[in-house]
Amino acid sequence: MVDGSRPRRAYIGSFTSAGGPGVLVADVDEKSGALTVLSGADDVPDPSYLALAPDGRILYAVSERPEGAVAAYRVTGDRPELTGRPVAVGDGPTHLAVFDGHVLTADYGSGSVTAVPLRPDGTLVAAASGTLRHGGSGTDPGDRRQPRAHQVVPDPSGRRFLGVDLGTDSVRLCAVEDGAPVALHETALRPGSGPRHLALHPGGPYVYVLNELSPTVTVCRWNAPDGPLEPLGETPVLPDTPQGDAYPSGLVVSPDGRFVWTATRGTDVLSVFAVEGDGLRLVTTVPCGGRWPRALTYAAGTLYVANERSGDVTWFTADPLTGVPVRSGSIEVPAASCVVLDD
Repeated sequence: MVDGSRPRRAYIGSFTSAGGPGVLVADVDEKSGALTVLSGADDVPDPSYLALAPDGRILYAVSERPEGAVAAYRVTGDRPELTGRPVAVGDGPTHLAVFDGHVLTADYGSGSVTAVPLRPDGTLVAAASGTLRHGGSGTDPGDRRQPRAHQVVPDPSGRRFLGVDLGTDSVRLCAVEDGAPVALHETALRPGSGPRHLALHPGGPYVYVLNELSPTVTVCRWNAPDGPLEPLGETPVLPDTPQGDAYPSGLVVSPDGRFVWTATRGTDVLSVFAVEGDGLRLVTTVPCGGRWPRALTYAAGTLYVANERSGDVTWFTADPLTGVPVRSGSIEVPAASCVVLDD
């Protein structure tokens, strides 16, 4: 938390091109997890994904447009304040992370990862320092068979990061060298799986990869931070074969490592998994509280879901024994895309 005298803060991204308000700031109720919106900023188009600096004073946002960019906001007050001009990155960035003195963006449209250096105060240097362009192809019959970088996730050691590519059905182990992202290993997943996002187990050598094009989670073993991933098996996110659209979107792991939660668009459900050794067991699914859940976030016993098409952020209390979430409340946020919280 930036200031111990103020409540915890949540930051909500949205698609301005679909009527979203841009970036919102909200207070978080300490007991219930409920959100109260304070203010917003719409000076960056389509800030679909957000990430906080380690000290919580700067918020970074991608601009998910064909002419992609990343922006930095100062968030020490009640309203986000843009610091300098957005910096150009690859096409259609969908995710970002802070890593080794840089902001990294996953550029879906150009199938690349871009690094933008940070100044000591956390603001962005005026230009990117390097780009890693993915190679290879997948089996999807549409345009998703070409490289489609979707997420970047730092290793807790700060030495490596993992890049997820939906188009090439693979996860890359990477580093930043001389300001440029470089690939060290590439792990192939099942052709046609379409990996979208991943999350690390907090206490074991496991990585959970959520597949968008086949509604499953792939469990991988990882000898972090230098070894490649080893796929162990897939678990469906739904109890039955879906009859319509079913596109998994977000996943999180509980801090104690006992549960994994995923969201699936189309069926509009949250799935609850129990972690059992080196595998997962689907416990149940529950409605997501809206339509087209785009992202999931967990903090202090509460799951937050950004429901893009119903235009809301809904929160759930997760049962500490079963992991099953119970809906607790919601706020209206048109075209909501993600929620991040400070520590």
